Amino acid sequence: MFTQNKSASFLLLFIFLCAPLQPSFARDVLPLQNAPSSFADLAEQLLPSVVNVSSTQKMEEMNNENPLEIPQFPPGSPFEDFFEDFMGKRGQGGGFGGPSMPAASLGSGFIIDAENGYIITNNHVVKDADEIRVTLHDDSTIPAEIVGRDEKIDIAVLKVNTKKKLHAVTFGDSDRMRVGDWIVAIGNPFGLGGTVTSGIISARQRDINSGPYDDYLQTDASINRGNSGGPMFDLDGEVIGINTAIFSPTGGSVGIGFAIPSNLAKPVIEQLIKYGRTKRGWLGVRIQTVTDEIAESLGLDKARGALIASVTPDGPAEKAKLKAGDVVLEFDGKSVEDMRALPRIVAETPIDKAVTLKFWRDGKERTAKVEIGELEKAEDDGLLANDQTDNIETPKGEDIDSVGMNVASLNNSLRERYNVPADIDGVLVTKTDPRGEAADKGLGEGDVIVEINQEPVKSTKQAKELIEKAKKSKRSSVLLLVNREGDVRFVALKLDDAE
Repeated sequence: MFTQNKSASFLLLFIFLCAPLQPSFARDVLPLQNAPSSFADLAEQLLPSVVNVSSTQKMEEMNNENPLEIPQFPPGSPFEDFFEDFMGKRGQGGGFGGPSMPAASLGSGFIIDAENGYIITNNHVVKDADEIRVTLHDDSTIPAEIVGRDEKIDIAVLKVNTKKKLHAVTFGDSDRMRVGDWIVAIGNPFGLGGTVTSGIISARQRDINSGPYDDYLQTDASINRGNSGGPMFDLDGEVIGINTAIFSPTGGSVGIGFAIPSNLAKPVIEQLIKYGRTKRGWLGVRIQTVTDEIAESLGLDKARGALIASVTPDGPAEKAKLKAGDVVLEFDGKSVEDMRALPRIVAETPIDKAVTLKFWRDGKERTAKVEIGELEKAEDDGLLANDQTDNIETPKGEDIDSVGMNVASLNNSLRERYNVPADIDGVLVTKTDPRGEAADKGLGEGDVIVEINQEPVKSTKQAKELIEKAKKSKRSSVLLLVNREGDVRFVALKLDDAE
């Protein structure tokens, strides 16, 4: 890498060679404070509370036409190579019949209630399992059953019945953890058994696109396959995270691991124990990020809050008279700093609770009272589903050069061709200039522009007039409300030649 850039190599070498000539720099660096000399006492205290979790799933019987496969051990398991060789997986000459063998999964967990035998792990460790077994610190193995599980944040609660003395741990406050704080992780990497690693909090609030409530703690502690479901402890011995995922191009630890924060996990675990399922709050809106351009278009002082793109019919938000274009700034006394904050705040709100919501509309901050619904019931009722269709033909339209797109007024023919419902009014985007602002912001053929600067649009003439009006008002951008196959969102476009 460095040999391809001689100047870069020279610069690095220069810095290295010159460093000894600047002893004052070393004196300016504070020594590492509060660093533990050993984690031994903490590990000895916590290891008995961590368990190994194994689950098996029955496989359908196979015949000569469907060769027997090896059990699906996690990649890196010490059993993987053995079974591949034993079953002739590598270069076997043909299939053969035999009894079915179970697929297996290995992970970790930890005890949170010694009296009732409750254990926490990841949902993906026990998903679709027919049998679950837990191995305690003394190497004894006992069966476990699933109390409840949640796919959205990947948590499962297990229960064991045993006369053995169990050792439970408590949850800590993950919100007080700072980047750079020491942590200890304990788990079952590669099926080896109780293993202790240490590191620091590398980052907070990581979104790795694994679910709607991503808010991971990132750590450089060594976390590998099999650590899933294991606890992340602070130096007080409290659980501040549940180790769930790693980023790794090799399959092993490269120092980038992710844990579910305890403050996100605790209310979900309480619901799973109490109800056997989750009961999340539901507002009934689709939201999107408030960009700097959208904030400017709406008259907000800065990009903040969550922009409502659409409101679910008969949902809590519609009943509270919220509408598309409103920006939620505060919910139940909690500030909504960005779009990602709102789903979590709403989900943690008790169902049927009446809360006060502050939002931005028409250049003013307003308030509304909303009664929270239940997300799971809305999902069961099909209120969150969206239909998807394909559009194929491109009609002629009228150019709007300042934003680089061509639009056409909707008529019956275009509605049928692009599957636009009769209750949607607007202008149809027929094409975009690949180098233009509209294409840059993701607009494309088949999109329907419903509003421009929060004014309804029904013709190409009106669309051009509203954009020209924005330019004459010396606005640097224009805000569009766009409907794409039933999915509604706001898009802010910069205006060419804006004075």
